[in-house]
Amino acid sequence: MSYDQDAEARVDQLIEWYGDGTNGASPTRRQWRRVIDRPIDSPVTLVNFFRLREWARYDRDRTGVAEAGTGQDAFDRYAEVSIPTLAKVGGRFLLVAPVEGTFVGEQEDWDIIAVGSYPDSASLLALLEDADYRRVFHHRTAACERQRVIVCSG
Repeated sequence: MSYDQDAEARVDQLIEWYGDGTNGASPTRRQWRRVIDRPIDSPVTLVNFFRLREWARYDRDRTGVAEAGTGQDAFDRYAEVSIPTLAKVGGRFLLVAPVEGTFVGEQEDWDIIAVGSYPDSASLLALLEDADYRRVFHHRTAACERQRVIVCSG
């Protein structure tokens, strides 16, 4: 198998686990490829913006889960596993904090910002492929009304 075939197979697997990105809760095929095609030993930082739902919305058909609670409750269930898993793969959070407001530019209504740093792309992919992380990702989807994740070099 060539690198391109391996990369496509990896993207197919990630899409099977996380979805195809059409609902804004996971990367699209092109976005997955952008991460996979990065130099594997290059540091990467993700800047995450989260807008939480008042009430969590679980997709019972996809997950088999029918949990209740607020968006914050669902996000806390996600964070309970995702934070230590990020550390397990070698990443660390530079910041996790509530958003107070925009200082420069147009006002946006985000609730939480999280800046996660990884020593390399391999560590980021290890997080995304980790079984425990995948097991709780549906809580993030249930929690978020919308989200934006920006990939940065370094």
